[in-house]
Amino acid sequence: MKINGITYLIFTSILLVVITVMVFFNTAFPVVFYLTCIGQILLIFTVYKILTENYKTEKTFDDWYEDYPDKMN
Repeated sequence: MKINGITYLIFTSILLVVITVMVFFNTAFPVVFYLTCIGQILLIFTVYKILTENYKTEKTFDDWYEDYPDKMN
């Protein structure tokens, strides 16, 4: 199974929420610290994966936005 960049982004966001909940419930500092370090490394990896993903589209700037087509102007 190929994991794309959005999957990494979702996982990173879930980790951020978990860390926030752990801080709220006064979890031990080393656990929160190491999870935060892992999260920072995961964030850098996620950004790299998203920016280097082989994504092609037929859309151009002339197509405008899909939810607000240029014809509505």
